[in-house]
Amino acid sequence: MKNLLKFGFSVLFSGLVFVSCEDDDYQTIQSIAKIKIDSVKVMKDTMDVYTIQSIKTYSTYPSQCEGFYGYDYIQDSSLGRSVTAYKYTAEGPCAQSAHVGASQINFSPRQTGTYTFKFWNGGNNWITKTIVVE
Repeated sequence: MKNLLKFGFSVLFSGLVFVSCEDDDYQTIQSIAKIKIDSVKVMKDTMDVYTIQSIKTYSTYPSQCEGFYGYDYIQDSSLGRSVTAYKYTAEGPCAQSAHVGASQINFSPRQTGTYTFKFWNGGNNWITKTIVVE
């Protein structure tokens, strides 16, 4: 029984050492920051209530260590929306070449009306898009 217990602990210890020595294939996120939205593509400027439409945004990232993290989607009023994009910056070796990344928001309106979207374009600048919901 003692030998079985020793064997069990040595297998467990060996497994822990093996797992802790593995190389990580991912990079750790260093920071999160706003990134301006360069352009917005709305597929249809008129849609039906309760349907879903994808709104695509495009941003330019200065290095391969940066990419899309998420949106700050604020309902300003019953028909107004403000959207700010955020990027992550990862640590590690990266190519310093700029790349354009596309992301999307799925919009599903619950009432009819003319919705106004404002997408942050840096500083006090916004890209404005309207969608009529029937």
